Amino acid sequence: MLKRIAPEAEVIDITHGIAPQNVIQGALVLAGTLPYMPEGVHLAVVDPGVGGTRKPIALRGGDGRLYVGPDNGLLVVAADRLGGVEEAVELVEPAYRLEPVARTFHGRDIFAPAAAHLATGVLLGELGPPLAVGDLVRLELPAPDVGTRRIRATVLHVDRFGNVQLNLRSADLERVGIEPGAQVEIEVGFERYYAVAARTFAEVRPGDIVLYEDAYWNIALAINQGNAAEMFGTRVGEEVRLAAAEQ
Repeated sequence: MLKRIAPEAEVIDITHGIAPQNVIQGALVLAGTLPYMPEGVHLAVVDPGVGGTRKPIALRGGDGRLYVGPDNGLLVVAADRLGGVEEAVELVEPAYRLEPVARTFHGRDIFAPAAAHLATGVLLGELGPPLAVGDLVRLELPAPDVGTRRIRATVLHVDRFGNVQLNLRSADLERVGIEPGAQVEIEVGFERYYAVAARTFAEVRPGDIVLYEDAYWNIALAINQGNAAEMFGTRVGEEVRLAAAEQ
């Protein structure tokens, strides 16, 4: 559909690897990826509410990027990190849809045509009426509980290697005295493990659990040449507790 409407457009496929219905994962992957992508029209669809009351929308960001997708919070995390949302419209104009619109396939019939038309130069306001930016759905991302010695974190994402991304940054580790080279006590459910805080996988032995800063500046757990998610039996949304191990 994209190439049919906009045959000259260059299409870059970021991923089809978002877990089904996982809007938070999709929003975080989009927000982490777009700073490294060329400015353009960004189409994202993780849409468990398709056919319901959620609106189909397109946004203009403060840096000029255009976003197309469902109004379920998927787009706004990225837009907010890249200059905020300047303009929003609801995608209702029949001329820029594929009619008739299937009730359960808005990615094909609404979102892809809208993105393609924007790529050909159609103005945002032509796609539908304006929406108040303040009324857009925003996700409530989990915040870590950082104490004086311990941290309660949440799993945000598990990648295809089994690396476990947490809702933590390096500053959170520093607040509880976890620095590179330190041994870290990890609790998942009723199980306890020990990891090494490191800058790279090369700093630990194969099979060691490593706590590191990933490419998106989040703290993650991995096993050098192994699969941390499988070993921990962890999933997105699960709590993970961390503390500097007593020497």
